[in-house]
Amino acid sequence: MKTTKLIYPLIFALATTLATTGCKHDTGKLTKLPGPPNGQIPDGKDPTTMIPPGPPLNPTETTDIHGQIPTADGWRVEDMNQDREALAAYTVHFAFDSSAIKSSEESNLQAVAAALKSDANAKLLIEGNCDDRGTEEYNRSLGERRALAAREALAKDGIDPARVRTISYGKDRPADPAHDEAAWAKNRRDDFVLLHPKGGV
Repeated sequence: MKTTKLIYPLIFALATTLATTGCKHDTGKLTKLPGPPNGQIPDGKDPTTMIPPGPPLNPTETTDIHGQIPTADGWRVEDMNQDREALAAYTVHFAFDSSAIKSSEESNLQAVAAALKSDANAKLLIEGNCDDRGTEEYNRSLGERRALAAREALAKDGIDPARVRTISYGKDRPADPAHDEAAWAKNRRDDFVLLHPKGGV
């Protein structure tokens, strides 16, 4: 009997102690995770790389049929009449595995610039091409670099880059289908297509 009388006060005392000290919640302090202070991104780090990559965008949702991202000037190649003959004599050729404009090709670029300067309504499509050596991906990239090199050269000659679109066909459109040095030299090129708005505007 005496033991039972002693147990009840002990249980009550233990329950009281747990209620007042055992379940403390402190919401005022958060555990800091390691990383840059104040949420800053370290120098040289691209914040987009911190996001896991998602599925590739559908090109038709963000670009036109020539792979061009819509720009503020709003014109599109497919809305233009294409004159492939006007500038056909001024094709620019490149050395193997190079996108550098050779000095021997500068006169062709000057002729293209002169044609654009003489016609304020004209626009230009530059088509970058490669020979058939190398992978599809590599040649697509090299063709684009070649087209961009020509656009940059025209910009230095006073042509607004907004009047120019570029596209790379990689090795898909050879000027000469043979597989020898003479054919490869012809295929490493930029072709220039003169564009005018449909309807003659």
